[in-house]
Amino acid sequence: MPSGGAGGRADGYRHTTGIRVGNRRGHAAVNRRERVYLFIDIHAHAYRKQPPAYSFCTPEQVLERYDAIGIEKGALLPIVSPEIYLPQANEDILDMVEQYPDRFIPFCNIDPRALTNSSHAPLGDLLRHYKDKGCKGLGEVMPNLPVMDPLVQNLFKHAQDVGLPVIFDGSDQVRGDFGLYDDPGLPQLEHTLQRFPDLIMLGHGPVFWSEISRLETPGERSSVFRPDGGQVGRRPSGPIKEEGVVPKLLRRYPNLHGDLSDASPWNALARDPEYGPKFLTEFQDRLLFGTDICFPDMPIDIVDLLLDWRDTRKISEGVFNKVARENAVRLLQLE
Repeated sequence: MPSGGAGGRADGYRHTTGIRVGNRRGHAAVNRRERVYLFIDIHAHAYRKQPPAYSFCTPEQVLERYDAIGIEKGALLPIVSPEIYLPQANEDILDMVEQYPDRFIPFCNIDPRALTNSSHAPLGDLLRHYKDKGCKGLGEVMPNLPVMDPLVQNLFKHAQDVGLPVIFDGSDQVRGDFGLYDDPGLPQLEHTLQRFPDLIMLGHGPVFWSEISRLETPGERSSVFRPDGGQVGRRPSGPIKEEGVVPKLLRRYPNLHGDLSDASPWNALARDPEYGPKFLTEFQDRLLFGTDICFPDMPIDIVDLLLDWRDTRKISEGVFNKVARENAVRLLQLE
């Protein structure tokens, strides 16, 4: 999800606060009167009421933006870990989905420290309960623990056993941040993919998407909080001179998928208009459109990028349709 807490970042590197990231804001994709819905959103957030200290969309504000962009429906991901936001009940998500059943898809979320705060916590009981309630996935998993922490691995084991795909966010540090920590090169993610071959994992956020290319420095993987609560960092830029670990992991592990929400995958693809379309085409079956929408006018530049590459034939109509909606239909079993 976009980072930055109440203050956010001026460049939209993680969680933004409404400042323009690209040339447009994803408003031109649909004629309101025609209601042409091209997309299904794999990753969105909403609160029934505004929490203090930071602004999130209400479900009605999400739907207003969906209609403007051309999004048929989207997955609502609860926030349950306390590192940066106030925890949200899974039942809030279920209530919003019950109110708008044709527009929202429920995900559940469990902090891996729940119940017994041990690697033997029976988290599968909770996951089965929420799956029975209609939840289609687990996430956004974002406690500031190492990916290979036994608590996190226990959560992933139960998610595999229950049959829920996982969306996770990452960090390049432990303490003073949110998201699962991994080292440069994502070895902890790779080991998790090896341990749980039947667990579908959707990589999300700058720590994941910065490694579409070989890193210039490890620090460009993410941003860091300043003492005043804002964030500062440098995103990777320029053409892809050498592939990073993300395309290599996608080729090696069929259970790895890519979540195209927030500014980081847009940056990863748009920074090289020659490599980006090739990446989308090669991994067309495992990339899913997303917004990570948090506040009403949050930039969603991936919309314009995908439409432009489709219209200029940098990607085919078939690739566009898979990424925009068909992969989500298949993964979440929406039909």
